[in-house]
Amino acid sequence: MDRLLAMQVFERVANESGFAAAARSLDMSPPVVTRLVAELEGHLGTRLFQRTTRKVSLTDAGVAYLACVRQILQDVDEADALAIAHTNRLAGRLRLHTLPVLASYVVAPLLPEFRRRHPGIVIELEVESYRDPSIEDFDITLLGTDASFDANIVARRIVESDVILVASPEYVERKGAPQRPEDLVQHDCLRLKRPDGSLRAWRMWRCQSPDQVVERDVEAVLVANHTDTLLRAAIDGAGITSIALDIAAPYLTRGDLVRVLSPWVTGRLAMYAAVPSRKFIPQRSRVFLDYLVEQIREQHDKALHACTAC
Repeated sequence: MDRLLAMQVFERVANESGFAAAARSLDMSPPVVTRLVAELEGHLGTRLFQRTTRKVSLTDAGVAYLACVRQILQDVDEADALAIAHTNRLAGRLRLHTLPVLASYVVAPLLPEFRRRHPGIVIELEVESYRDPSIEDFDITLLGTDASFDANIVARRIVESDVILVASPEYVERKGAPQRPEDLVQHDCLRLKRPDGSLRAWRMWRCQSPDQVVERDVEAVLVANHTDTLLRAAIDGAGITSIALDIAAPYLTRGDLVRVLSPWVTGRLAMYAAVPSRKFIPQRSRVFLDYLVEQIREQHDKALHACTAC
């Protein structure tokens, strides 16, 4: 038995929560994947998975073994990268974790150029809506949170962005544009609900007067926990929504959206890049972080310009 290959297959089955899905992602046949896991279980003398007709889940032994296997595979990647580094070529697997909205609008657009610069680095992107992701399981975890965020983690602030109100030109032509925060009660508002399902009042302030905050408990005609849904609905003329300036910028530039109620903002968000530890950060993580900061801050400057122009 090739134990390293068996460990890689075991980890992928755990990640994919199934043998067939793991086989597809590894480009192996399902019987080979099943055999390798069975041989590994036989070698260890314990079951790593509970198998039913509906799902595959880790046993307690599997959970403990998975944590060790991930570290072993990370060490193998590091050893490979160190050897390859003698040829001045970065390589290895970079495991990223982020929220759906950041994956769609921040990470995905940056990956093609990063891959051109560093073709030896393989990106493995995990997209989940966890409120408390397991930062230790990934090389880099990208977090989107309130600008006042303060937590006991090793994190680098990448960028801050105002949250602004936008609507389509067609909606503004049809319903008019609000001139004051209190005018929002007369408009169709598209709201993002919180993880607990509630809606908080829109807290608003002018950019030049951040201490003068007003709150408006605005009724919504559409409530969703998915930013893409609200953005698409706003573009199609369904109403007014609040969204981070950096995400709205391309649509403002193309004229798909217009800013309303300027210079009022409804919040300020920040993006952080968290790593498991300050020590022994892989070089591939460092170059990705540097690239991320360079590209996102450049895009943020363009977003500010687009917002000024609108």
